[in-house]
Amino acid sequence: MSTKPHTNDIPEEHEVGADPTPSRRLGYGAAGIGVVLLELIKVVVLAGITIGAVRYFIFKPFIVHGASMAPNFYENEYLIIDEISYRFKEPARGDIVVLRNPRKEEEFFLKRVIGMPGERVVVRDSQVFLAKDKDTAPVLLQESYLPSREFTPGVVDVTLGENEYYILGDNRDASLDSRIFGPIPGENIIGRVLLRGWPFDRAQRFQVPEYNI
Repeated sequence: MSTKPHTNDIPEEHEVGADPTPSRRLGYGAAGIGVVLLELIKVVVLAGITIGAVRYFIFKPFIVHGASMAPNFYENEYLIIDEISYRFKEPARGDIVVLRNPRKEEEFFLKRVIGMPGERVVVRDSQVFLAKDKDTAPVLLQESYLPSREFTPGVVDVTLGENEYYILGDNRDASLDSRIFGPIPGENIIGRVLLRGWPFDRAQRFQVPEYNI
């Protein structure tokens, strides 16, 4: 009796790790790549939407033009503006804000909030005085962010109405501000300066300064 095995009893040999159905493997691979690409496109699109929403509705860049806020801000410095906070709270004294020019709404100014709604603002003897209301004696405002010899030209005595703010530039000799066009309504304030991103050696996050009143 022959002991030679039948050839159909010998299993077909394959290279270790080889797929016995290469055509099917290719099909699954192409589908897998397509799924990965689709997911990647979704991620990119969603990231773009998120960045766009942040860029246009919450935080916006602002480039400084002019010298009205020198020496605290200089020409061409790059700032990030927070446009969301004022939807939930009122501006604070000392906030550095971007606002619409009340005389030309397509223009934007960078200024500092000095007087709050209902307060009396007095400018005399090259200094700024504030009172909580028209019946209270005004107090000299101490402004630590101004150079020691910075004076505030002009003669002003005004009591702010509801939702009115008095804004000034830090460079008081070269600023078009409320001394010229008067108090501004709250809706003219676009947002507050959150941080300075450029130049890098002047990068800074801005906090509300402390005052004596």
